[in-house]
Amino acid sequence: MENNKSSSQNNSTRNSNTRGTNRSTGSGNSRNGGNSSGNNGYRNGMGSGTGSSSKKDNQNMTASNKHKKKKNKRLRQKVRLTVLAIFLVFSLLFLAGCLFFDYKYGDAFVKYQNDANQLVGDSTPETFRQMETSLVYDSNKKLLSVLKGEKDVYYLSYDNIPQSAVQAMISIEDKKFLEHGGVDLSANIRAFVALVKHRGEITQGASTITQQLARNIFLSNEVSYERKLKEIFLAVDLEKKYSKRQIMEFYLNNIYFANGYYGIQAASKGYFSKDVNKLSLSQIAYLCAIPNNPTIYDPLDYPENTLKRRDRILYQMFKDGKISEAEYDQAVAEKIKLKTKKPSRNNYVETYIFYCATRALMEQQGFVFKNQFKSDADKKEYDKEYKETYNKCQKSLYYGGYRIYTSIDMKKQEQLQKSVDDTLANFTEKTKDGIYKFQGAAVSIDNKTGRVIAIVGGRYQNTGGLTLNRAYQSFRQPGSSIKPLIVYTPSFENGYYPDNVVNDHKFEGGPSNSDGVYLGKIPLRTAVEKSKNTVAWQLYEELTPQVGLSYLLNMNFNRIDKNDYYPATSLGGFTYGVSPLEMTSGYAALENDGVFRKPTCIVSIKDSEGNVIVDGKMAKKQVYSQNAARMMTDVLTGVIKNGTGRGLGLDNMISAGKTGTTNDKKDGWFVGYTPYYTTGVWVGYDSPKTSNQLAGATYPGNIWKTYMNEINKGLENVPFSSYTDTRSDEEKAKDQGITPTPTETPTPTPTETPTPTPTPTDTVTEEPTEPGDGGTDITETPTEPENPDNGENPDNPDNGTDPGGDGTNNGSGDGQGTDNGVNGDNGGGDISTP
Repeated sequence: MENNKSSSQNNSTRNSNTRGTNRSTGSGNSRNGGNSSGNNGYRNGMGSGTGSSSKKDNQNMTASNKHKKKKNKRLRQKVRLTVLAIFLVFSLLFLAGCLFFDYKYGDAFVKYQNDANQLVGDSTPETFRQMETSLVYDSNKKLLSVLKGEKDVYYLSYDNIPQSAVQAMISIEDKKFLEHGGVDLSANIRAFVALVKHRGEITQGASTITQQLARNIFLSNEVSYERKLKEIFLAVDLEKKYSKRQIMEFYLNNIYFANGYYGIQAASKGYFSKDVNKLSLSQIAYLCAIPNNPTIYDPLDYPENTLKRRDRILYQMFKDGKISEAEYDQAVAEKIKLKTKKPSRNNYVETYIFYCATRALMEQQGFVFKNQFKSDADKKEYDKEYKETYNKCQKSLYYGGYRIYTSIDMKKQEQLQKSVDDTLANFTEKTKDGIYKFQGAAVSIDNKTGRVIAIVGGRYQNTGGLTLNRAYQSFRQPGSSIKPLIVYTPSFENGYYPDNVVNDHKFEGGPSNSDGVYLGKIPLRTAVEKSKNTVAWQLYEELTPQVGLSYLLNMNFNRIDKNDYYPATSLGGFTYGVSPLEMTSGYAALENDGVFRKPTCIVSIKDSEGNVIVDGKMAKKQVYSQNAARMMTDVLTGVIKNGTGRGLGLDNMISAGKTGTTNDKKDGWFVGYTPYYTTGVWVGYDSPKTSNQLAGATYPGNIWKTYMNEINKGLENVPFSSYTDTRSDEEKAKDQGITPTPTETPTPTPTETPTPTPTPTDTVTEEPTEPGDGGTDITETPTEPENPDNGENPDNPDNGTDPGGDGTNNGSGDGQGTDNGVNGDNGGGDISTP
């Protein structure tokens, strides 16, 4: 009993240490006091309490787990739905983009692909063998150029190309060349991202070697979406038709290595004077550095840049396992010594010949040149087509094997160049690139043919490269030299004659005369000779700018802007300006009885077999009436005899011409002609600024006179054709301001007379009185006041109205000042390249 009791108590004590769940059991044991009851109570209590707690815990854990699972499930569902929604949104956006792209560019895509299929399909390996070099001949059919410095091709088969050159190009230009099918997708994606990032500006390339080949052979170097798409289609088709070996062969024989060298063999001979298979690894890498950007990596101009890129190429070859470390170290350490001489070039002649020949080929292919457009969009589309066609035809000159016959007379070319150089010899200031700052340009045309016989685009400098040809690439303000073309000759067409009286006077809203002198009523001839701005302005307003400028447009002046249709253009105030070539061809039309011939130096172009590609026919256009042109010529002879060009007359030849000077003396012009030749000269700074001694009759006039005296020497001094005056005497008198004044007939004094003897007829007859001086007293308006310097003062600064007249040492003036801010230097005369 005691033991049972003790055991029961012990059990009760142990159970009391539980968390309270077993307290009922202890109580039960105490109350029952028996072993059996106690044990039963203990067992029942333990069993019931412990099981219940464990079950609840398990239930709680299960419920918690289920809740977590449900929560995780809902989260996963949300994530899936979010991802799905994002995917759907992007899919819709992509689909919309594709639809938009297809709507806008779908037809273009199809066209580009079809064009690529045809171009590549029609190609053969001969397409890439640019073997035939074009030859250029002067007016005496003497070889003038083998396109010097522009194209020199030596074709190599793949087996004759050093493998180090192939490996160098792959390492630096296109590491996946042997793997891709013409296009590197990842590189194009990077380029596209950069394109979007820079808002449409192409900042990095993605062209594979195959794409570069496609561009070089079939396309231009224009940076645009369209060209890129065409390039991709062409590259894919090229990869389908030709092997990798062929593509690499075509590529290394066609890429440009600067300074006129196309192909690696031509570059090797040009820079190292030996075949490419005799070059060292370092020299080959040096050549392979150039094509990426032939301007930046030009070995003649920027050898340090070429050297840095050579080292980069060698490092890439080492990393790619193409060369060993020892080969790398040796190649990097090698000093590069070029063995070349800069080619001698008739650079102004050659650039103009290439320009004319390219345009002749464009025309032969059906391209229609325009200088008037319906809208900005129309002009933009034309410019795009022009550029593509020009680049394509220009390329063909380099490998088409043409025989180009020109009108260039090298003797006259040398005389014109010498005249420019000698006249401007005292101006020695140069730019940081070594180019003379004070420049001149001149063009000479044979009046019989209308073709250019000499063209000087600037002062001669041994730069070794082709430079800006200002004679046709620069557009400057023409000053008063434009007046005969858009004011006076059109006015002669509209009823004026040289002796018409006009009013040279100051008026509100009009211009000032450069000399500050106003002569009142004077003959139109005198207004031209003295370059009176007020008269030109009035006549131009009478004509209207639309009519005046139409004459320039008919003569293919290329930079007439919508903002030029104002009276200021009558004095030479244009938005962009005119070129010496345009001005000279315009004056040549005056000498040619108003018939304009598009200026060119191309006589004919033939292929290598003698077939005529471009014939020698000159297109003609009657721009001015014959009589108006002859009147203008007659008046312009007076400019040289009596006006702003006084002192520029030739030794033994009649001549006509006109000066032109812009405000602040930034541009000076003289354009004139004899019955044989027309020559135009411009002088000024490339970046327009004042030159105190510059005027139409100073440096430009002296260049013109020196050259024209030389080329007209020994020719017969024949007169210009005379114009016809169809006016009646009455009309002439009216135009000349002559007003007939009737003579008063004397009244007889009454006298007494005897009564006459009657006769059969009683008639008194009075004898008429003879009128004095032919019956009319003529009153003529004075044409010009007496003045020691002919009414002009070159030293008169006009007190701010015209700080830059065409003053000369002989007292003439030719400026374009105005009181209302209009002047002949409008537009700044910035240099611009077509």
